[in-house]
Amino acid sequence: MTSRTVTLLDVARAAGVSKSTVSDALQGSGRVAAETRDRVRAVAAELGYRPNSAARRLRRASTGAVGLHLPATATRLDYYMNLAFGAVERAQEDGLDMVLLAPSGAAGGRIASRVDGLLVIDPEAADSAVPGLLDAGVPVVTGERYLGPATGPSAAVVCDNAASLTALLDHVTDRGARRPAVLSPSGSSAWATALRATARSWGLAHGVEVALRTVPFAATPAEAEEATRALLTADPAVDAVICAPDGSAPGVLRAAAALGRKAGPGLLVASCVDGPATRNAEPPVTAVDLRPAAYGRACAELLCDILADRTAPDSVRRHAWSLETRASTCPA
Repeated sequence: MTSRTVTLLDVARAAGVSKSTVSDALQGSGRVAAETRDRVRAVAAELGYRPNSAARRLRRASTGAVGLHLPATATRLDYYMNLAFGAVERAQEDGLDMVLLAPSGAAGGRIASRVDGLLVIDPEAADSAVPGLLDAGVPVVTGERYLGPATGPSAAVVCDNAASLTALLDHVTDRGARRPAVLSPSGSSAWATALRATARSWGLAHGVEVALRTVPFAATPAEAEEATRALLTADPAVDAVICAPDGSAPGVLRAAAALGRKAGPGLLVASCVDGPATRNAEPPVTAVDLRPAAYGRACAELLCDILADRTAPDSVRRHAWSLETRASTCPA
């Protein structure tokens, strides 16, 4: 057979499944077991099947829009606003409008009738809205993996969050820290889970006890200040504080100053998320630049590629970060 003559029915017969199962497996919709999905795709590739995009558009009229679901705390965090702008810009390049979904989410079926695909950023395993979004019947790209029960295939753009915190812990240790602490975010997102696990595993690997304190996922500077003051009062040996939540590092600096410990020489301070709060602090704070606008673009680009049949609906792409060292981790 040639790619011009291979049909869904041909693939179904060769794979020993129904035509609807083949359609669901190739489009990443429905409830197809991973083993079946992989077998169908392998058979389709062997036969040289190519999807008929024109026929697909006839079967399901395009809305010309994609949905964006952000965490409930996103409206006050610089990181997510930059991410959203990057996603909107990239979607528009493919002629798609971006619809911002309410944090509480809506029924998956209603969403599917309004958008061609979905971006779900930092999905929490405990967020009751996420399963319905992932099973809405349209292609889905998650920004970081979803750690809850899978309801169907979805694509993802991921950062190596374990590596970024490892780089921060290595950095403050190289600068003389012997008793580092991490203000880690609460919640069940892949980012928060990876940071908590990495703080523990790094300490075990280096024979160093990392003082781990949990703060809200979107902790305010005041909440970070309170947590840092309590930490340093209870454990004066702590000589480095790595603060995870976006925008909360100035609170760590205020707590240090109130206790007579100057950031840098008296206490090394770093952040897991870079932004205006870290760059404009006094002193400027060492941080991981997650490049949120570029990350949003990468998520939207993956979704656009899936919608245009340029890539598989369960693709995973990686996003790079960089460590920006500043005066807050200069010991002298």
